[in-house]
Amino acid sequence: MRNKIVSADEAVALIRDGDTISSTGFVQTGIAETLLKALERRFLATGSPRNLTLFAVAGQGDGKEAGLNHLGHEGLLKRVVAGHWGRMPKVYQLALDNKIQAYNLPQGIIAQLFRDLAAGKPGSFSKVGLHTFVDPRYEGGRMNPMTTKDIVKLVEIDGEEWLFYKVAPVTVALVRGTTADPRGNITMEKEALTLNNLAMAMAATNSGGVAIAQVERIAEWGTLPRKDVRIPGILIGAIVVAPPEDHKMNLQVQYDPALSGTIRVPTNALKPIPLDARKIIARRAAFELPPNGIVNLGVGVPEGVAAVASEEKIQKYITMTVEAGAIGGIMASGPSFGAGINADAVLDENQQFDFYDGGGLDMTCLGMAECDAQGNVNVSRFGNRIMGAGGFINISQNARRIIFAGTFTAGGLKIAIEDGKLRIVEEGRERKFVETVRQVTFNGQYAYDRGKPVFYVTERCVFRRVRRGLALIEVAPGIDIERDILAHMDFKPLMREPVAMDARIFRPEPMGLEVLLLNLDLPDRISYDAQRNTLFLNFEGMYLRVKEDIEAIRSLIEQKCQQIGKRVGVFVNYEDFRIDEAIYDDYAEMDKYFLDRYYTTITRYATSAFMRMKLGEAFSRRNIAPHVFERKEEAQAFLAAQDQAN
Repeated sequence: MRNKIVSADEAVALIRDGDTISSTGFVQTGIAETLLKALERRFLATGSPRNLTLFAVAGQGDGKEAGLNHLGHEGLLKRVVAGHWGRMPKVYQLALDNKIQAYNLPQGIIAQLFRDLAAGKPGSFSKVGLHTFVDPRYEGGRMNPMTTKDIVKLVEIDGEEWLFYKVAPVTVALVRGTTADPRGNITMEKEALTLNNLAMAMAATNSGGVAIAQVERIAEWGTLPRKDVRIPGILIGAIVVAPPEDHKMNLQVQYDPALSGTIRVPTNALKPIPLDARKIIARRAAFELPPNGIVNLGVGVPEGVAAVASEEKIQKYITMTVEAGAIGGIMASGPSFGAGINADAVLDENQQFDFYDGGGLDMTCLGMAECDAQGNVNVSRFGNRIMGAGGFINISQNARRIIFAGTFTAGGLKIAIEDGKLRIVEEGRERKFVETVRQVTFNGQYAYDRGKPVFYVTERCVFRRVRRGLALIEVAPGIDIERDILAHMDFKPLMREPVAMDARIFRPEPMGLEVLLLNLDLPDRISYDAQRNTLFLNFEGMYLRVKEDIEAIRSLIEQKCQQIGKRVGVFVNYEDFRIDEAIYDDYAEMDKYFLDRYYTTITRYATSAFMRMKLGEAFSRRNIAPHVFERKEEAQAFLAAQDQAN
């Protein structure tokens, strides 16, 4: 039996000039720091290995010296294919200086490529990346002038556009676990995430290369529980035991049993976050949360949505997920971002992206650095920085509902909330709503064409992507549209009767989001006037998100009509009413059901021209007379005329 345990220097001596290496890690979590340090040390001492190609799924580092920054030396790297660049400034500086070939591909694509390489496939087919900077009709994921070779190809299959991602085989995989035996079987009991360690090790082994594992400790062969082994020894060529300072759970946390799933921690003591711009945005985004839905939250401002959900006690109705693999529980933040506290499960990262790419997400809330008149969003490149898309493209293209969240301007923005109104104390120095984004990380037109509802939430207003571009739909109380919004944009958005943002967002007390999310006040919204034989449905301010909301309405109304025992006239208030695009027809079908069985006539009113149009279209498709009036008095007069006629 060959003992695979070696020193770090012996392990990296296996890496040859021109090799293609992959490195594990997500942001600050699960990085093989000992191996990266040893590789840097060897290069600085000997000038070898040279001209390496690096595959990195996610950003890996502290944004300064650690992680992949150890590889930021001219001559060490020849080409880098990464999902995210922002955590490794020493490497992206080489790209900016045109000293390496640099590609940015969607994070999920690189994760899945390891699995495809392991299976002997030439690359990966996906729709992820179409009509973004990754598409060869745009930039093909190339990040600097030195990078000229296409590794992304546009193909057509059965009349549909696909992208084909082709990359070189991986010859060295730097992976990580907790415990290894001398044969190389590896467990991950103290790791926060499993990431792509298995797929990377298999890709390297099946490419004729080697997988090198960094672990915390060694166990006797035959003592590791077989179901705990996450990487079998047949895939590992060398094992390095790392010193504790290089084998932290993440770069700032030595070990937290809550992140590894060893213990569950109480969550009822979490303190509410302060009512600032971040919380205003998170509160408004939380209004879009789908009950019993599966949600992804991005880093930064979107993280606040989880805090709001906890404060409003609705987290039990939402399953939060992170692209790194955590499902359920509470999303960790800061240096632990990507991990989960009290998670229900942790998938490998490539499996999580399979779920995302297949449409598993009901909603995502992501950040935005720039947005333009077409609703395009850039988060990947701005100023003199290469950030990279990370999982943004996979997630934003495939979630059923997309919320972009961020402050209206950047750099020094200061606000005040006074008597439930928002005041801009000091405007940010940088505009975020620009005429044309520098790089298309999200394509607004492509999303609209695919029927995706897309909202852009800021502290002072909300936009939505509509047929002709970006439309201003909500304005915070206290905000002047001309002074506080239009004066700080490079373009004028469409304006279709913008309404006030919900006043509860700007008050310090909890918003009562549970009642709104689950429509718990629905019985109080239905009343019957026996003298006029009229059923009144007060749907003011309601938001129907899923079919279950419609079924709840159907059940209550039917029960009420059966109690009445005869057909009734119906009057509906649709002021500030909202309904998800996907269920308009289901809602209209419910109205048809009641007209056939219980109603004599139905009349409705909504001051919003947009809502009248959308409801009218849905009713017309069911051959239902729309009768959605602009004013309450008009609706009442129509109902009275119908009563007289009957």
